Amino acid sequence: MTLRVIEEEGGCTFQVRVLPRGRRNEVVGLHGEALKIRLTAPPERGKANRALCEFLAERLGVPLSDIEILSGHTSRQKRVRVAGVSADVIRALLRPR
Repeated sequence: MTLRVIEEEGGCTFQVRVLPRGRRNEVVGLHGEALKIRLTAPPERGKANRALCEFLAERLGVPLSDIEILSGHTSRQKRVRVAGVSADVIRALLRPR
């Protein structure tokens, strides 16, 4: 499987599978066509969502305001939009750091 990224004017949309309460924040790989990300934050009171946005902003080099969770706010499966990046930049998250 490959990461499915929808490139639109001004940004990209893709699926993320969140694994909360991990030992560190990291990209783990793929979960189907979604990017699987482990986060240290617990899934309560929006902490994991906030941590996901901060993690993606840092890894992609964009402002926090360019990251938006479109759906899945209370689920592990989320649809995320990142403004100002291409699909290739999103897919580069899968490369080891």
